Amino acid sequence: QVQLVESGGGLVQAGGSLRLSCAGSGRTFSSYGMGWFRQAPGKEREFVALISISGTSTYYADSVKGRFTISRDNAKNTVYLQMNSLKPEDTAVYYCAARRYSGTYYSAASYDGWGQGTQVTVSS
Repeated sequence: QVQLVESGGGLVQAGGSLRLSCAGSGRTFSSYGMGWFRQAPGKEREFVALISISGTSTYYADSVKGRFTISRDNAKNTVYLQMNSLKPEDTAVYYCAARRYSGTYYSAASYDGWGQGTQVTVSS
């Protein structure tokens, strides 16, 4: 089972950028599509982005399309989320997870190995 640790969160002004990293352990990291989700206070966890095993296919939530970019480096067992043009509504705890189960790619139930999350706060 892959274990994941997120990092790179912080406080940034609206319009700024952050790059999140998700480091995975275990030789099976490159066997899974990898996703980023986020959860704001009082809200459900929501899908942000998914990258395929090879990295050739990516999917984004409409709310972040054109501003966020997901990428991965299988040699380093790491997936990234580059976030540009950040908005206050992007404020949330961001989580990465491995897509281990069948089901829709935007459903958290399709994922496993959740990390502890990293806080992103965007000030207006």
